[in-house]
Amino acid sequence: MKIHNSYRSLETQLKNTIHNFATHGTLIGDGGRNKIKTFELGEKTVNVKSFKTPNLINKIAYRFFRKSKAQRSYEYANLLTEKKIGTPQPIAYHENNSFLGLLDSYYVCEHLNYDLTFRELVTDPNYLDHENILRQFTKFTWQLHEKGIYFKDHSPGNTLIVKQNKNYNFYLVDLNRMSFFELDLNARMKNFSRLTPKKEMIKIMSDAYAKLSGDDFNTIYEKMWFYTQQFQKKYHRKKRLKQKYLGKKSE
Repeated sequence: MKIHNSYRSLETQLKNTIHNFATHGTLIGDGGRNKIKTFELGEKTVNVKSFKTPNLINKIAYRFFRKSKAQRSYEYANLLTEKKIGTPQPIAYHENNSFLGLLDSYYVCEHLNYDLTFRELVTDPNYLDHENILRQFTKFTWQLHEKGIYFKDHSPGNTLIVKQNKNYNFYLVDLNRMSFFELDLNARMKNFSRLTPKKEMIKIMSDAYAKLSGDDFNTIYEKMWFYTQQFQKKYHRKKRLKQKYLGKKSE
């Protein structure tokens, strides 16, 4: 277990929380591939994410050649915090290993009470202050890009939004897939591709991004819409194949 220096006093409680993960805590979401639970540690509420047990090849890879998803989540969260990018405060990560490889792993962070995610903006076009939130979110994404951060899972459920009057704070979650490099315009626009299929939202984000970056609106819009359509085609093709070959199992 690796524990953030600010939380060393919670070491015993953290270890007990991991040990009792299967039988204690409150489950968040459906608990499908990975499970997230909340736990009370003294006066703090924490989130513990349990990553799915990897297959044999990945067991060996994560043990000897690659960092586990839990370790990457913890390290990326610390890096985001250093760069003043919002994410729930990282606390610890824990790995259980055998001589064959990684058995399971856990990432622990502070629980964040939030008002909405980006998904609400997609599903409800009449959401209160919709355009303002969307423009502020675009500024947040532009700041990521300016700092050389490419969040590979930049999708509707992975940004938590906290309202403060007319201002909004944004916090990234599900952090184990990131790259860090100087992003060109194509990479920046591709990073928007998973967020929404709605052209009217793409237009607003394109306008906001163009004003921040100084690039031409039409160039921004054409690229952002191109990568969005590309992702949607790939997504729906994959969905059709699952329905065709797996039938009810794809539901």
